[in-house]
Amino acid sequence: MTTRQTPPFPTLPKTEQEQIDCLRLIRSRRVGPATYHRLLNEYGTASEAILALPGVARTAGVKGYTAYPADWAVKEFSDGCSLGFRLICQGDAAYPALLAASDDAPPVLWALGDPDLLLRPSVSLVGARNASSLGVRMTRLIARELGEAGFMITSGLARGIDAEAHRAALETGTIAVQASGLDVIYPRENTRLHEQIAQTGLRLSEQSIGLVPQARHFPQRNRIIAGLSQATVVVEGAARSGSLITAREAADLGREVMAVPGNPLDGRAAGCNMLIRDGATLVRSGADIVEALLRHTAPHAPVPVADEGSQAPPPDQIDQTILSLLSPTAIAEDMLIRDSGLPAKHVSQHLISLELEGKIERQPGGMLALAG
Repeated sequence: MTTRQTPPFPTLPKTEQEQIDCLRLIRSRRVGPATYHRLLNEYGTASEAILALPGVARTAGVKGYTAYPADWAVKEFSDGCSLGFRLICQGDAAYPALLAASDDAPPVLWALGDPDLLLRPSVSLVGARNASSLGVRMTRLIARELGEAGFMITSGLARGIDAEAHRAALETGTIAVQASGLDVIYPRENTRLHEQIAQTGLRLSEQSIGLVPQARHFPQRNRIIAGLSQATVVVEGAARSGSLITAREAADLGREVMAVPGNPLDGRAAGCNMLIRDGATLVRSGADIVEALLRHTAPHAPVPVADEGSQAPPPDQIDQTILSLLSPTAIAEDMLIRDSGLPAKHVSQHLISLELEGKIERQPGGMLALAG
């Protein structure tokens, strides 16, 4: 398994006010995880970044920009704490190190349950909502075997494969990542499972308290599932499914991607068979997963970047270079930096402005594309 290096985190949020500032910064308009981290690296603290945001936006040509209202952030923090949730900010000792290694790691996570489970090795099991009987049996078998081997089972609390993976791992440990706010139960049929995981496992969400999930929130959830795990295993999944999005996220992070093969005539197996065809590890049992993880442990070589001491071109030229290299098809940021020939520091600074202007957008996995 290979992982990226954890990005630097300038200041650890220690006080309640610092946590609220982190919450306020990430909830501000046009501030996604990548922009959040760049602002924090530049200004040192969330509070200083919030103060600088209107000026940064103004420089980018965005008029009348205001940060997320302070009283809204205070209310969300208060509501979450009153429900027994814990806010884990990136930089906190409880924040999962494997997730922090991803470029678009969520700056804040609401948690309910046992946060010590984040310290244990994890494998994600994902798959079809309309799971077959065979898929359900395989999921239970794999989850139990991995649990007995000491692995946490991470999934997305959806119906079908996700729910069966969580149920089979309740005794050995499971982490559920929600696309909704942590207080919103979705789907309703999993109400009892939500309660059980809160008691013996851990539920996580980066979303605001009270948020009802929409379609765009599920790929965001999937990147967290992949980011928490050493490997992602797809038990059943169609050729175009959220399960394959999670698998792609895992591959982008350099994590192991595995799949259970299925009948070629069953559409629920199409995605799994495609993954295996393209190089994913074929899985017949939990033992196959453990063996593959032990086999792939080589360290990941750092991606070379342009010389940071190089003289930067004029700002307009940098913007033009970045926009000329991007298209509606997303590419990785390190590829953009390499192709631009510009120092990474200068590219990062201009990406903030272009994101705030709405000219470029971040997609799952930290990928960059021209805004639609």
